[in-house]
Order: sequence, then C-alpha cells, then structure tokens
Amino acid sequence: MRCRLIAWWCKRFNCRRRKSWQSRSRNVLMSLKHVSVAALLSLMSIVSISPALAGDPFVSLKMTRLPAGTMAAPFELTTLDGKVVKSSELAGKVVLINFWATWCGPCKEEMPSLARLQKQLDPAHFALLTVTTDLQRQGIAHFLSHLGISLPVLFDEDQEVSRSFMVRGLPTTVVIAMNGALVGRAVGPRAWDSPEAVAMMRQAMESGK
Repeated sequence: MRCRLIAWWCKRFNCRRRKSWQSRSRNVLMSLKHVSVAALLSLMSIVSISPALAGDPFVSLKMTRLPAGTMAAPFELTTLDGKVVKSSELAGKVVLINFWATWCGPCKEEMPSLARLQKQLDPAHFALLTVTTDLQRQGIAHFLSHLGISLPVLFDEDQEVSRSFMVRGLPTTVVIAMNGALVGRAVGPRAWDSPEAVAMMRQAMESGK
C-alpha cells in the first residue's frame, strides 16, 4: 500500500513538473513570436522610409534646410581682379556661396569639387562664389593657379558678409534660391560635384523657373 502511494505521488509530481515545463515553453515561444513580429515590422518601416531619405539630397549631403522665406542678406564684394559683385546682379540665379580661408585645410580640399560643380551647371541659371577673409590676394592667386582651377574669389576683409550669413566655422556653404531665399547650409567640407549636390542645384533651378 505504501509503495502504491509513493508511486502515485511520484507520478503526480512528475506530471506537474511536465505541465509546468510545457507551460513555460509555450510562454517563451509566444514571447519570441511577438519579438519576431515587432522586429519584422520595424525592418519593414525602415525599408519603406529609406528610399525617400536616400532620394533627398539634403539628407545625403547632411545639409541643414533653412526656414522657408528666410531671405539672404544683400552684399557687395570685390573679386581677386578688382571687379565688384553685387548680390542684386545675381537675381534669377541659384547661388552657391562658399566661405573659406587659405589656412583652412578642409576648405582647400573641397575647392576642386566646387570647380567641377561649376562646370556642370548652366551659368545662365547658376552662380558659384567663394568668399574669403584672407588679406593676401597674391597668395590666393598662387594657390588657385597651383590647383589649376578657376573660381571667383570675393574678399570679405571686414567679415561683415560672413557675419550676415552667420558663418561660425569654415568651410561654410550656403545655397540661395532664384528668388533670393536661403535654401540650405552646410558646415564642413562636401563633395560638391557628387550626383546629390548636382541634383540639388538642378532641382533649385527647375523650381525657380
């Protein structure tokens, strides 16, 4: 009788342990199922968003969009060869202004890409200007000659224009729409002849027509 009772309790205990283990297994499987579904939904959302972001040149170039209606400050500066350039003369064009200095290594590195960008766009609808606070004009002329590039260099010796465009570091590049509104700003060097940069300028030119 005692043996039967022990056997009965052992059988009951093992059954409970088995049921408990099965219950825990089901809970784990359900948790894994929920995690898998959540991960799949997250992946689907990333895949669905990525093409839109990839097609936005501001995202690709890591440029800051400026609030709509922010107008560029008017300016008047002198070029390397003594010509006066007025912002009013650039109305109806997309304008890229690059602020730089000869002592700025990253500035000099991106100069060739700016020259290549300039060659790809129609000068009737696009203008590229570089603005420097350097005082040694002869040194700048030698630098451009050494690189074998031709870019319009404007001198902002009193830094008034740099301040009006809120330049805090070099290089800083701003893009101005055909109507004179500020479009975007980039701080630091960029590959300005990249497909994304060219697409941005062309989009700005098309939207302004």
